[in-house]
Amino acid sequence: MQVKAITPRGYCKGVVRAIQMAKNAQNEKQPIYILGMIVHNQYIVDALKKRGIQTIDIPHLTRLELLDHVHEGTVIITAHGASEKVFQKAKEKGLNIIDASCLDVIKTHDLIKARLDEGYEILYIGKKGHPEAEGAISINEKKVHLITKKEDLQKIPANQKYVITNQTTMSLYDVYDLCEYAKTILPHVQIEKETCKATQIRQEAIKNMDEDIDIVFIVGDPHSNNTQKLASIASQNKEVHMIECLDDLNIEWLKGKKKAAVSSGASTPTYLTNQVIDFLKQFDESNSQTFDKQPIDFTKILD
Repeated sequence: MQVKAITPRGYCKGVVRAIQMAKNAQNEKQPIYILGMIVHNQYIVDALKKRGIQTIDIPHLTRLELLDHVHEGTVIITAHGASEKVFQKAKEKGLNIIDASCLDVIKTHDLIKARLDEGYEILYIGKKGHPEAEGAISINEKKVHLITKKEDLQKIPANQKYVITNQTTMSLYDVYDLCEYAKTILPHVQIEKETCKATQIRQEAIKNMDEDIDIVFIVGDPHSNNTQKLASIASQNKEVHMIECLDDLNIEWLKGKKKAAVSSGASTPTYLTNQVIDFLKQFDESNSQTFDKQPIDFTKILD
């Protein structure tokens, strides 16, 4: 089968940094906990657990509330960032803190704080319940407003000065549409788009894939917002399947297909994506011996 491995794909610099900081934490004050999924990929969470690093991730609890379940040792702040209240509470509990926040997320937090000091309110385009959005909103819950759709903008009083910014992993096309709409109904609005460069170029690569591709595979965890956005963009004109690993690939999907494209979310282990690419390259619909899938070598997840 012909395979187009879309580039760039996979780990961004923030994910590489966060994983490396977690791997290096083994000599820190024990026990070691990660406050939520360090990046949105269960394979990485499981691989770190094998190294003795526990993830505290309880549905519907904020980072601040998750801290109630950590009483000693070291706590790692995930790549999604956290509010100053989280850092302060961890310090008050006597915990050792490792801040693995993505530098692009920190940049957005700094922008929000600076614009608040200048008298603006913030319209933050993000996904409700996402830890990155949670951290940004918590900077000032009265003056930082979560925007998920046009209807949210319609509820905003028009006489206030606003700055629009966004979660770094959002679709750049969705952000553009919301920003353009905001300009038509809010007379005093400034745009400060904060989609990170890694997210942007991955989305553009998906948008501009070859015309003759029959089927697209996006490898990544369903919790990963940037993975979901890649799949959403690709699905506008292609058959798309979002899979976590090679095991999820259904042979039936490949019947009658000549050319496949593969990309992956920014938190997807390169090893898992390469397994999918290698399998597709050797796949021959007329040869059942090419249907067998290699098992996952879990020792390679953090490579």
